[in-house]
Amino acid sequence: MANYRNENEKESVNVNEFGEKIAPKSEKKSNDTQSSSDYSRSAYTSSNGSYRPYYKSYNNSSDYSTVRKPRHRTAALPPRNTSVSEFEQRRQQYGYRGTEENGKTNYGNTSVQSKPLNEQQGYQSYRSSGTHKTYNSYQSDRTQSRGSFRPRYEQGGYSSSYSSSQSPASYSSRREEAPKNVRSNAESGRLTTNHRFTKRTPLKIIPLGGLNEIGKNMTAFECGNDIFIVDCGLAFPDSDMLGVDMVIPDFTYIEQNASKVRGIVITHGHEDHIGGLAYLLKKVNIPVYATKLTIGLIEGKLREHNLMGSAKLNVVAPKQTVKMGCMAVEFIRVNHSIPDAVALAIHTPAGIVVHTGDFKVDFTPVQGGVIDLARFSELGNRGVLALMSDSTNAERMGHTPSERTVGESFIKLFDKAEGKRIIIATFASNIQRIQQIVNNAVRNGRKIAVFGRSMLNVISTATELGYLSVPDDVMIDIDTMNKLPPEKIVLITTGSQGEPMSALTRMAMNEHRSVTITPEDYIIISASPIPGNEKMVTKVVNELMESGAEVVYESMYEIHVSGHACREELKLMLALTKPAFFIPAHGEYKHLKKHAGIALEMGMDESNVIIGSIGDVIETDGVTMNITGKAPSGKILVDGLGVGDVGSIVLRDRKHLAEDGLIVVVATIESESGMILAGPDILSRGFVYVRESEEMMEAAKAVVKKVLLNCLSGGVTDWNSIKSGIMDELNEYIYMQTKRNPMILPIIEEV
Repeated sequence: MANYRNENEKESVNVNEFGEKIAPKSEKKSNDTQSSSDYSRSAYTSSNGSYRPYYKSYNNSSDYSTVRKPRHRTAALPPRNTSVSEFEQRRQQYGYRGTEENGKTNYGNTSVQSKPLNEQQGYQSYRSSGTHKTYNSYQSDRTQSRGSFRPRYEQGGYSSSYSSSQSPASYSSRREEAPKNVRSNAESGRLTTNHRFTKRTPLKIIPLGGLNEIGKNMTAFECGNDIFIVDCGLAFPDSDMLGVDMVIPDFTYIEQNASKVRGIVITHGHEDHIGGLAYLLKKVNIPVYATKLTIGLIEGKLREHNLMGSAKLNVVAPKQTVKMGCMAVEFIRVNHSIPDAVALAIHTPAGIVVHTGDFKVDFTPVQGGVIDLARFSELGNRGVLALMSDSTNAERMGHTPSERTVGESFIKLFDKAEGKRIIIATFASNIQRIQQIVNNAVRNGRKIAVFGRSMLNVISTATELGYLSVPDDVMIDIDTMNKLPPEKIVLITTGSQGEPMSALTRMAMNEHRSVTITPEDYIIISASPIPGNEKMVTKVVNELMESGAEVVYESMYEIHVSGHACREELKLMLALTKPAFFIPAHGEYKHLKKHAGIALEMGMDESNVIIGSIGDVIETDGVTMNITGKAPSGKILVDGLGVGDVGSIVLRDRKHLAEDGLIVVVATIESESGMILAGPDILSRGFVYVRESEEMMEAAKAVVKKVLLNCLSGGVTDWNSIKSGIMDELNEYIYMQTKRNPMILPIIEEV
C-alpha cells in the first residue's frame, strides 16, 4: 500500500498499487492482523459507525469514501482532460514506484517497506493467478507494442496528439488503416474530416434543378423507402424561350415515387426556391416545412392557385429538427438577403449531409441573428459525410460586405437627392433593404409609395408578420402621392432586372399610368443584374437617362451587396464542417468548377469532389460516393395557364417566326374535277412589306399555281403531298430572291 498526498487537502491518502483510494483501517488486533470480517466491516462502515454506500464521495479530508473491492480491478486511468505524460509524472512523484533509501521505498513524505505487495502477508493479486491469463497476455502484448500503458479513450481516431510513450512503428501502422482521403489530408496539415468511414444504408442525392444554371433549385434525398425534397423554385426564361413566363423543374421522378415522399423543406423565401412549389403541390400534396416568413410568402402564392385549403404548411425555427422517415432535418440559422433563411443538417443512416442553402456571413445583419457558425463547427467535429454549398459567388474574392453598408450609402444618396423625387428599384424580397429605405425616408421626412404587385405582396406580408417596421403615416397611395411635392416622396418599385412588364421598365418607356419620369427624378437601382439580364438592365438605364433623370446603379456606389458568400466565406464553411465529400451546388458550371477548386486548394482529394448535373443520382454508403445513375429531369415551361404544353417544337417554331416571319398560301380546289376554284393567294406576316414587294409576291403566286396544276394533272390527290410540294418550291424561290427562310403554311380548301 502506498501513501498518496492530496495537495489540495494537505492530507495523506492511502492508495493501493491500482490507484484506488482505500479507507483507514480500524484498530488492529493484538497479533497486528485483521480478520476478513473486520476488514469487510471497515470497508463498508464510516468512522462514526454508520453504513456508507461504496459510491459516496468523502465530504472532507478526515472522512473518506469506502470503496467496495471490485471483483476484477484494473489499473488506474488518468482522469478526463489529463494527459498520459502528466499522469505518469504524478505517479512517479506520489504513487507506486519511488526511490529506495536504506532498504525502504520513499513515496513523497512517507515511507513503507519496499517489499513487493504480492509478497506481503494476506495479499493475493489476480494478475498473478492462473485464471487471468487472458488479461496477462493482453497486457503483455499491449506493453510490447506500445511501450507503456495508454488509456482506451485516447486510442480512437487518427489524431497526431499521441503521447511520447507511443512507438512510431505502431502509430504508422494505425495510420495505414485510415481511409485514404483522411490520411493524405492529415499528413498535409490541411482539411481533415471526422466522418467515420463505415459502410451503412445507402443514401441517394438527386439534384432536380439548380446545377449548371441560376435558379430552379430542387434536390431530392432518398434513403430506403423515404424521400424528402429541399426547395422547389423557378428560373427566369432564357432569351430564346419566346413567350414563356417561367421555368420550373420536371417533377416526373417525384410523381413516380409519390408514396415515398415524406415532405418538402424550404430554405428561404426567394422565387428561385419557392416559385415552383404551387405546381408541385398540384401533383403531390405533401407537407411543407419552412420558417415563419417563408411560410407567409408561400401562402400568398398558394392563394393565387387556390391551394390554401389543401396545403399542409408547417412553421419551423432554427435549431429545430423534423423527422423525414429514417432521416431527420435540422434547421440552422444563416444570413442571406432575406430574413429567416436557414441551412440544413440532414441526419441520415449513411452520415450527416450539410446543405447550406443560399448563405453569407454577416456579423452585423439588419435583422435577425448572426449565422450559427458554432453549430457548423459542432457538426464538423462530430463528422460530416458531405457538404452541399452555395456556389453563386465562388468567382469573387474576399468577403461579402454587410447589408449595413447599403444603409450607409442610402444616407449619402438621400442627402444628395435633396429637392428631387427618389425612385428606388430593388428585389421585392429584400426586406432588410426595404427596411433601410423606410428608415431613411422617415429621417428625411418623406412619404413612401410602392409600385409592383410582387413588391406590394412582400411588404404587406412582412409587415403583418413583424419583419418590417413602418410607421402608420409613412405609406401612402397613388392619389395621395400626386398631391405631394416631389421632394417629399420616395417610390419603391420592382424592375431592377429590366423585366419588360415591371413597373420601372414601364416608367422608362413612358407607359406607366401614374408615374412619368422627369429631370426632377433621382433613380437608384439597388441590385446587380442576374447573369443574362445585363442587356435589359442597360436598356432601362439608357431610357431613364434619356428622360433627363439622374440614375445611380451598382458600379457607381455601394448600393447593393450580394446575399451570397464569397471565396473566403466558402473556405470558412469548408473548414468548419470538414466534410468527407463535397458537392458544389447553386450555380452555373463555371461557379461549380471554381467552388470545387477552393475545396482542392484546402486539401480535399479530387476524387471526393463531385460536380453533378441535373438528374444525376449521387449515391453514398458512408464510405464512397459516386454518380450511379440518372433520374428523369429537365425543364417545364409555364406559359400563361399552360404548364408543360410548350416544348422544344413550339419554341423552335416561335423562334422561326420571330427570325424570318410567315407566309400563308391559300387555295380552293374542287374535289371532283380537280380544278382550282380560287387562289392561290399569299399572305405575309413578318416577312416583307407586301406593297413594296408586289412583283416578288406575284411571282410567288405563279410558282404555287404551277405546283398545284402539276399535282392535279398527275392525279395526286394526297393533300399532304401537295402541301409538301408547295413548301419546297416556294421556299427555294424565296430564298433565291431574299436569302431568307420564312415559315410557309399552305392551306388547301376542298369543295
